[in-house]
Amino acid sequence: MLIGAHVSTAGGLVEAHARGVEIGADAIQVFNQSPRMWKPTRWRDDDIAAFRELMADGPIASVVIHAVYLVNCASKDPEIRAKSLASLKHSLAMGDAIGADGVVLHPGSTVGEPHEEALARVGDALGEALAETDSCPLLLEDIAGAGKTLGRSFDELARLIELGGGHERLGLCLDSCHLLASGYDVRTADAVATVMDECVSVVGRERLRCLHVNDSQTPLGSNRDRHAPLGEGEIGARGCGAFLSEPRFEGLPAIFEGPGLEGKAPAAADIERARKLRANGLRARARRRRG
Repeated sequence: MLIGAHVSTAGGLVEAHARGVEIGADAIQVFNQSPRMWKPTRWRDDDIAAFRELMADGPIASVVIHAVYLVNCASKDPEIRAKSLASLKHSLAMGDAIGADGVVLHPGSTVGEPHEEALARVGDALGEALAETDSCPLLLEDIAGAGKTLGRSFDELARLIELGGGHERLGLCLDSCHLLASGYDVRTADAVATVMDECVSVVGRERLRCLHVNDSQTPLGSNRDRHAPLGEGEIGARGCGAFLSEPRFEGLPAIFEGPGLEGKAPAAADIERARKLRANGLRARARRRRG
């Protein structure tokens, strides 16, 4: 498992890489532009080249991009839809440029429109974005289920992939906080295994490309997206260890988004904490096998 965190790109990609190295991350996640602004930014060619060289030779093995929060591929509004598509295509193009393992996307919200029509609009947007970009995977993130948001169940995520043409570049990013909030219990090893059995059956194991490892301030089925420091929320230390030690997650980038133990952005202590929780989870699984 490639344990890492979301890091700032202030100062450029090389600085983002340095921040990842400083906290001891195996993987990093970045925004390719301000997450709450439509205006696209483009990294300099020399910054991209230097970043790719660092990624080839350095300790960080994976980078993913998170699409901006404003993107709503389900929107019926022509202006919002045009901006969402342009932003998503830009994120994928930047993913191609830096060799990212994926662009993580919140599927969108119906904004009160008919559900099936909204799903179809997302599918159309996914297909168009993939057709006009090269190779970077597009990873749909499961969501906590608040309001009219889409992607709160494996059935719905599978439907979105189908509507997107079933493209091989379409995958999943599973968020532990969102899973709990949307009603999937991930607080024990057996519970995580049951959730993953359903994910594999409905969506397919090959679609799972990335993890967001976050604890939750709110309980099972709350439909509220409120992160907590690892081990200090409703999932808890034992639950986070169970999630991090799930065998089918081996080799995936596992991104902690925060807040950190100090109440700020992820730091070295949070990466160390995640590794400790994973080790505890692996030991607990070994004891169960022996018993």
